[in-house]
Amino acid sequence: MGAFVTGGTGFIGKRLLRRLLQRDQEPVYVLMRKPTPEAVAELKTFCGDDGERVTPVEGDISKPKLGVSAKDVRRLKGKIDHFFHLAAVYDLAAEPEQVAAANVAGVANALAFAKTVRAGCFHHVSSIAAAGLYDGVFREDMFEEARRLDHPYFSSKHKGEALVRAETGIPWRIYRPGIVVGDSTTGEIDKIDGPYYFFKLIQKIRDTVPSWVPMIGLEGGRINVVPVDFVVAAMDHLAHLDGLNGRTFHLTDPNALRVGDMLTALARAAHAPAFTIKVNAGLFGLAPPALTRGLMALTPFRRMRKMMMKELGLPDDIFMFINYPTRFDSRETQKLLRPAGITVPSFDDYAWRLWDYWERHLDPALFVDRSLRGAVAGKRVLVTGGSAGIGKAIALRLAQAGAKTLIVARDAEKLDLTREEFSAQGLEVKTYSADISEPGQCAAFIERLLSEHGGIDILVNNAGRSIRRAIENSYDRPHDLERTMRLNYLAAVQLVMGFLPGMTERRSGHVVNVSSIGVLTTAPRFSAYVASKAALEAWTDCAASEFLDRGVAFTNVNMPLVRTEMIAPTKFYQHVPTLDPDEASDLVVEALIHRPARVATRLGRFGQAVHAVAPNMGRIILNTAFRMFPESAAARGEKEGEVAPTADQIAFTQLLRGLHI
Repeated sequence: MGAFVTGGTGFIGKRLLRRLLQRDQEPVYVLMRKPTPEAVAELKTFCGDDGERVTPVEGDISKPKLGVSAKDVRRLKGKIDHFFHLAAVYDLAAEPEQVAAANVAGVANALAFAKTVRAGCFHHVSSIAAAGLYDGVFREDMFEEARRLDHPYFSSKHKGEALVRAETGIPWRIYRPGIVVGDSTTGEIDKIDGPYYFFKLIQKIRDTVPSWVPMIGLEGGRINVVPVDFVVAAMDHLAHLDGLNGRTFHLTDPNALRVGDMLTALARAAHAPAFTIKVNAGLFGLAPPALTRGLMALTPFRRMRKMMMKELGLPDDIFMFINYPTRFDSRETQKLLRPAGITVPSFDDYAWRLWDYWERHLDPALFVDRSLRGAVAGKRVLVTGGSAGIGKAIALRLAQAGAKTLIVARDAEKLDLTREEFSAQGLEVKTYSADISEPGQCAAFIERLLSEHGGIDILVNNAGRSIRRAIENSYDRPHDLERTMRLNYLAAVQLVMGFLPGMTERRSGHVVNVSSIGVLTTAPRFSAYVASKAALEAWTDCAASEFLDRGVAFTNVNMPLVRTEMIAPTKFYQHVPTLDPDEASDLVVEALIHRPARVATRLGRFGQAVHAVAPNMGRIILNTAFRMFPESAAARGEKEGEVAPTADQIAFTQLLRGLHI
């Protein structure tokens, strides 16, 4: 006599198979939809079957009597002691029709087949979901008392269990596991479900907030989590005890943790900040349901919620578990398991194993291509100011990553040299000579690219002009503002608007603006330059809001001071720590890969924060720097000469590395 298992290739089923094989030498039959030699061999290897004890049976739980052939029915009749039905849909986000077909009709089909082959006992793996959202303690002998079964998954598990309980033609036993997580000794799990939905949130907190910072969390209801090795051991033991037919067993943790305590244990496992302050999630229930539903019916709130849930990888139904109201009495089952030494391990003892396995094997970030090649390969990318400095470094990285690289600049000779340099490395770059600050030339250039390439996929607005001159030395120089604004702002916007129609039509595009740290720090002496970059950022922020639903992304890169030809006239910068163009291109690469709203250095973000929180303090710091560092000779109308920096100047530039001064 042997055993028959549906769902034997699933996470729990495979481990039950392995356990059954270890128990005795009887054969185990496994229902498989497509028992290919490769799939059977893989299953046997997992179960440690080096012989013929694991026997595949072709079938499908969606078909009457599992769709098993008449030949196999005759072969199995009278040879099955234990029929384990595990096959089901466990996904809360699955379509209701799919859930009902597997969890209700599938149970009926399995029962019919088990009776046909005259199985000794039908072991049905149900779920604590069969209790619905019962408010209070749910005992093993309770069933009809289940409440709030509105969710398709809860309803399907309740209806499936009802079919088994009504069965009189075959003995049965029902098992209600809690929320099954990975193995308590290895952490192994095959999919993200249940508590795993919170892992990405904890990881994001860990990567953003220092571990010593106390966090505010939710207390929540008690969530019943059990490791798969406990569930399998308990099922195997209970199935082989005599005199238990017609009973239901809660395979649950008698000391279930509150949601907040579980998240705290996972935070410790992840070396993330602890949720030391817990708020009773029941407080959120004080808001009138009608108000909550009304807000969620509004498009802005609905879209914000959808974006947040997507970013954190959370399903829509996860919040039903925050205040989970049901506790499960498993005392009778514990009495039967205790003599065999089968107990639920403490979650605190194995949480680190769950986290470690998830982060090494299942973290969605592991399966995302974070390379520049993955972001730009085969795409048409235009870099303005691409013949020198930062632009040239960016173009080189793009060409190496397989992008169809296009660059534009004024100097035709430099463009030719750049093309030859790229060609010597086996790289191709298309070069265009144009003064994009002149509206007519810019329009003609746009039309040429549309004609030759059909548009572009990514635009890097890098070309720029910088002027380092105090306002008090600019009273008679309004043309400084005009020419800076014409290139840094107007030309960049003209290019974006020229290529936006194609991007929106394809519902795909990315605009990257090489802006300045000065926009965040409001650097003195750079009023014309900072104003032009600030105007571009302001326009970009408006455009980002307008085109968010058209598939076009916008990123501002607040570049710190970079050693290029732009800053060469200021001899003092020879003594100031700066980035080189290759280092600067790293910031643009980050923008191209991740497509954030902004890329900035820590100093830039610090300056932004200071101006937001204590603007007068920020102005004192910058005024001190303004008076500490001299005006350039060019700004004074004099010939530039070598001036050795003072100790104060050296200390200041080292402390605020990359700041325009």
